[in-house]
Amino acid sequence: MASTSASRSSGGVSGRIRTAASTLYSDNQSLIAEIRKALNMMKEVAIDLERDNHSQMVNEIENAAVELSGKYEQSTHFSSAIHSVADGYQLGPELTNFKKLFDDEIVKLKANSSSVPENHPIIRQFREAIWNVHHAGQPMPGEEQEDIVMTTTQSNLLNVTCPLSGKPVTELAEPVRSLECKHVYEKKVVMVYIRSNARQCPVAGCPKILRADKIVCDPLLLIEIEEMRAMSKQSAPTSEIEDCTGLDEEEDD
Repeated sequence: MASTSASRSSGGVSGRIRTAASTLYSDNQSLIAEIRKALNMMKEVAIDLERDNHSQMVNEIENAAVELSGKYEQSTHFSSAIHSVADGYQLGPELTNFKKLFDDEIVKLKANSSSVPENHPIIRQFREAIWNVHHAGQPMPGEEQEDIVMTTTQSNLLNVTCPLSGKPVTELAEPVRSLECKHVYEKKVVMVYIRSNARQCPVAGCPKILRADKIVCDPLLLIEIEEMRAMSKQSAPTSEIEDCTGLDEEEDD
């Protein structure tokens, strides 16, 4: 009986921890989305200034973007640490030092990412957008042609199509993302998949297990999908064919 009560107590505490972590995670994702919006806005302003050859102002905006991207990186580490600590929490005989768990997780995350804000993918995309104002199609100084093609079409999403429905991510009616593996799905399709007890992530090579309570549509996902749409439009080849019939008739005259 005591064992049963202890088990219920443990489950109750773990549940409350995960609920609190979910709220913190959601709030922080909203902040990350706002930072991403600000960075995109700064990029658009810098592009307009570059067209008018205001190089000094562009440099100032770039420096501010680098600083803001550092905050963006810190915020993403914060979200990941919240998720990891809450998901691995187990009630023990002693008080849990959540600060230590959290700090240790942040250290691990920083070790696996770039510690230099100037090298962040968002800043690379910022610089490439500015470069392309006057040098479209040309590699940036110190880079090969293949590098610039790869990075200008780079997406922050792990998959560009739903692995279950096959639809492009930009065409999903209700896009959602797994907190476990970060892959994106159509909500109705992935929920049916999970209810059928096929829990393994369907992306080839992904070892993660899908859980209904870990499938979310955070504000950042919608912004990343919109960015993907914008990149698709920019890289789409021109399909219009100029009508030269009038010119031929004039030459005949």
